[in-house]
Amino acid sequence: MSVAPLSVTAPEIVPIKRALLSVSDKSGIIEFAKALADKGVELVSTGGTCKAIADAGIAVKDVSEITEFPEIMDGRVKTLHPRVHGGLLGARSVAAHTDAMKEHGIPEIDLLVVNLYPFEETIKKGADYATTVENIDIGGPAMIRASAKNHAFVTTLVDPADYVDLLALINEHGGVPVEARKGYAAKAFARTAAYDAAISGWFADALAIESPTYRAFGGELAEVMRYGENPHQKAGFYKTASTRPGVATATQVQGKKLSYNNINDTDAAFELVSEFDPSITSAVAIIKHANPCGVATGSSLKDAYEKALECDPVSAFGGIVALNKTLDAEAATEIIKIFTEVIIAPDATDDAKALIASKKNLRLLLAGSLADPREESMTVKSVSGGLLVQNRDNGNIDDLDLKIVTKRQPSEQELADLKFAFRVCKHVKSNAIVYVKDGATVGVGAGQMSRVDSARIAARKAEDAAEAAGHPEPLTNGCVVASDAFFPFADGLLAAAAAGATAVIQPGGSMRDQDVIDAADEAGLAMVMTGMRHFRH
Repeated sequence: MSVAPLSVTAPEIVPIKRALLSVSDKSGIIEFAKALADKGVELVSTGGTCKAIADAGIAVKDVSEITEFPEIMDGRVKTLHPRVHGGLLGARSVAAHTDAMKEHGIPEIDLLVVNLYPFEETIKKGADYATTVENIDIGGPAMIRASAKNHAFVTTLVDPADYVDLLALINEHGGVPVEARKGYAAKAFARTAAYDAAISGWFADALAIESPTYRAFGGELAEVMRYGENPHQKAGFYKTASTRPGVATATQVQGKKLSYNNINDTDAAFELVSEFDPSITSAVAIIKHANPCGVATGSSLKDAYEKALECDPVSAFGGIVALNKTLDAEAATEIIKIFTEVIIAPDATDDAKALIASKKNLRLLLAGSLADPREESMTVKSVSGGLLVQNRDNGNIDDLDLKIVTKRQPSEQELADLKFAFRVCKHVKSNAIVYVKDGATVGVGAGQMSRVDSARIAARKAEDAAEAAGHPEPLTNGCVVASDAFFPFADGLLAAAAAGATAVIQPGGSMRDQDVIDAADEAGLAMVMTGMRHFRH
């Protein structure tokens, strides 16, 4: 059922005569309140905001003087009153509204300044259930929505960053222009939408609701990008309440602003390198266009980087480098030898930072810690008219019941490399084929429509890398191979065998599994099946 529109005439300029201020974040509120008071604006406020303004020697009324009703229930009920909401919602060009306001002693409120209980910050701190629920603001969003709906007559501010601009508008126009009121209203509704999205998302996670009937997602603008994937596309970077370590939560130590593609690729790089436990090994991932062009473990970060770079030094130019340990000077010295867009690591030594500083445009991001590859969280992808939402792929090779299905058993080294290859394969665009030898990728085939093509492309790139490095034979000789999904036919497996692979790891599950197993036996390969697929689109 729709509601018939009112015949409302919005004034071009609305002077600010009375303002209601109720803020959780008190940044700049005293200076703002004083500036309003100096302009003759009557200030009305609540709770801690009222006390802070009064303690600063600024004249202010407590909202209870208007409602003639005390604040009750530990502050849960203070502004939920007709004399507040009537003052915010009354359409002043409609006689029935103004008559009702006069009859019931409802004062007009021209400006509402509200920011909300810190729900998102409460989530980030890992507060318990009861504390989190108590930080759900009720009165604030109700007032924001009321005044923003009535933007024909009321100005709504939800962000301390807007205080200075509003005062400038009042100084210039003697009030707030209608277009500005519309803009503030749009921002206000976006704020309450993001706030409600954080609340509903937290409830879904806390109660383990797998597919809630309604799903909301929201974030706060962190940066307007110069452009998106291409120069003709507009883009922005929005941060959510998530505390997952990565590009969104990392501190940028130096370098140019991150581009849209930088952020996307850096996220992919850090998620991949987080698969490797730093207490066990040093690991480095080099990413280009969200696909790994080299991943390796080693005795040190320098060793791991050099092995990762050898896989595809051509593609590594202008890539993203992610490390699973504190970046040291030895590794930094090697990384800066070629053009690199971004380095991301949990931390960096002072010596490493000094070396990176010699490349002023190189972005250095410090994430504080690694992301948990087993964490339960959501990923979202937009499609025309909807959203695809799923759990993050947190499958881990160490948690799987591996089955050796061939006559030949993999050696200890082959099994270690197979597990490594499957970790990497999880982060390669499908169809994915990854060749690995001695804890390093030696060929990566990504994003092909045919799995056999991925196998051949990866082998060819390994040949090119070997030739560039002066190796007498392809890097894939004696390697192992991982596939993100089952081999539907034996051709992909045979292409890997032709490249020099001696063992293979794949999910299995094809109607022709036995044909593939028979082909592996005939070729003398060892084969491990995981039972878990890692498609990545």
